[in-house]
Amino acid sequence: MSRDRLIALVAFLAGAGLVVGYAIWAMFLSTPKALDEAAIVPVMEGDQPQIELVIAGEGANGTVVLDLFQDLAPQHVEQIMALAREGQYDGVVFHRVIDGFMAQTGDVQFGKLGENLARAGTGGSDRGNIPAEFSDHPFDVGVVGMARSSSPDSANSQFFIMFDAGPFLNGDYTVVGRVAEGMDVVMAIKRGEGQNGAVIGQPDVMQTVRVVE
Repeated sequence: MSRDRLIALVAFLAGAGLVVGYAIWAMFLSTPKALDEAAIVPVMEGDQPQIELVIAGEGANGTVVLDLFQDLAPQHVEQIMALAREGQYDGVVFHRVIDGFMAQTGDVQFGKLGENLARAGTGGSDRGNIPAEFSDHPFDVGVVGMARSSSPDSANSQFFIMFDAGPFLNGDYTVVGRVAEGMDVVMAIKRGEGQNGAVIGQPDVMQTVRVVE
């Protein structure tokens, strides 16, 4: 792992109010997984709801389908699906993208393309925050988790998609789903810079997000 990537990871975890010592140690010990569709295997029983993300920009262009783990995190999944049906995710950018780690999006309040993105990542939605629904499901490649502040019960609309395994997140963030199709598109999302992974210039954007009926 490069020094810059390690610093970025520490900044991410410190900002979330987590103890970072184990996280750093875990990253040194972890073995990166293959970043392709073959690495994504079904992990839930039965049919799961899905949402479709049409992504466009300087990096990624294509469609991503996410399986949502309704049995694992029912309140979080309900919120995501409601926001998608209302069109609130349409036009929201990937404001924070750390190479080898994750791509974060979903700030429907301050993360709309074409608006001032200076506060992107600090907002949520007009819906209330959601109590944590932590589980033992691991943060593997392609897993989708809910972003939050240092409070476990502060998740709202923002979520992130893992580029690589992140065992240091296990049990501390709510897993809400996994990439079912389009991991190659996810891997192409424009990367950010600096310790926090802030995207410079024009970030890639979720043009539309819809529930797959």
